[in-house]
Amino acid sequence: MSKKAVSWVMVFILLALVISACSSNKSSDTAASSGTDRAAPAEGSVMPTSEGNRASEEKLTSNSVSVQSEPVEKSSRKRLDALPGGQSGPEPAAGQLTAGEWDDALKWADWLNQLNGHNGSEAIKLWGMYPLQRIAVEITSGRRAAADIQLAVKDKAGETLWEAKTDIQGKAYAYPLLFNEPKWRKAKGDYQIELRSNDQVVHTMENVQFTNSETLKIDIGPQSFLSDQVDLMLVVDTTGSMGDELQYLTAELKDVITQAVERSKDKLAMRISANFYRDHYDDYLVRSFPFTKDVDEVIRQLAAQTAEGGGDYPEAVDEALHNALYEHEWSGNARARLLFLVLDAPPHDDKQTLSRMQELAREAARMGVRIIPVASSGVNKDTEYLLRTLAVTTGGSYVFLTDDSGIGNEHIKPDTGAYDVKLLNELLVEVILRYTQQQ
Repeated sequence: MSKKAVSWVMVFILLALVISACSSNKSSDTAASSGTDRAAPAEGSVMPTSEGNRASEEKLTSNSVSVQSEPVEKSSRKRLDALPGGQSGPEPAAGQLTAGEWDDALKWADWLNQLNGHNGSEAIKLWGMYPLQRIAVEITSGRRAAADIQLAVKDKAGETLWEAKTDIQGKAYAYPLLFNEPKWRKAKGDYQIELRSNDQVVHTMENVQFTNSETLKIDIGPQSFLSDQVDLMLVVDTTGSMGDELQYLTAELKDVITQAVERSKDKLAMRISANFYRDHYDDYLVRSFPFTKDVDEVIRQLAAQTAEGGGDYPEAVDEALHNALYEHEWSGNARARLLFLVLDAPPHDDKQTLSRMQELAREAARMGVRIIPVASSGVNKDTEYLLRTLAVTTGGSYVFLTDDSGIGNEHIKPDTGAYDVKLLNELLVEVILRYTQQQ
């Protein structure tokens, strides 16, 4: 072969190699563009949780999208903190997340039926809390409900078994056998009730039995004082799995705080505390801020949070509640003390943590701190019943996000009766007003 022919052959070989390399680079770029990195959602848009979920979105109305997806356990979402989640792009407007509310204290017969079912019985056994028997009281001072009255239930030996404080409607609930398994329960209670106002005993009652659906009505005479103070605390899970909803929740909570303060202006003295938690070995365990009247400061604290860390399903819920109850200066006299627990996962279930959660439930009830969970996507049945137990034993109610907004991962349907679906911000404002306004 001539030198000229050899040169042409070499040229053709080099051209073939260049074309092959370009084709390979193009394939890599295409694969990368279809991976897990996603553009941040535009303001007011619905953020799909995965390519599969995006394909299965079903438009219900011009303003409502329902995401149809397979249940996703948090253990399979360990690295959601590596995704943009809800923490990038413009902040969404409030009034998008949807939620329902259920008050087991007012639906006591239904609650007992659910606890006797498979989901309920397994859950309360896991958590070691058995809210099956209670003493319900309604305290009045003349014709007016007596708020913030200390209720103590004692046994025959005078040992205090449970303490609680009446709410704005004068109602309180006691669970002296909360930590006793049913097989160790007495058939009937035989207790003493002691009522205190400003550390003074104002009424006692002997030989009290469990009331369950009935209510003991007691009048203590014209002695009660109605405080204008309201303590409002937010305790928010900021681990990576909250990334699908945290930015939306932040926008909703900002709006709730603003509305609650505006609607109680010149009427109530409201203090707010924002607190955030993750899990052991994250960059922080609990990030807490003291009570303040500075609403703008609380909003800045909310806006600064991102969803990162976690890694397994349970989180440090007990650490967050311990900090909330013991490391903050709650008002000694208050019209209401409300703790909104925003989360998508339970505490750990080791023996020490379970014992601590029992202590925290008892202490919250004693202090009159009403735990109002806000259950987000990822909550399973065991967690649902734990949150409902914390609510019912501290005088709170159970709030849960729903799929009606189309935002975030799937939300389980709670084991409750029929409920109204509302915008989360409007619902939470209703809850605050209900706990702070007398009927």
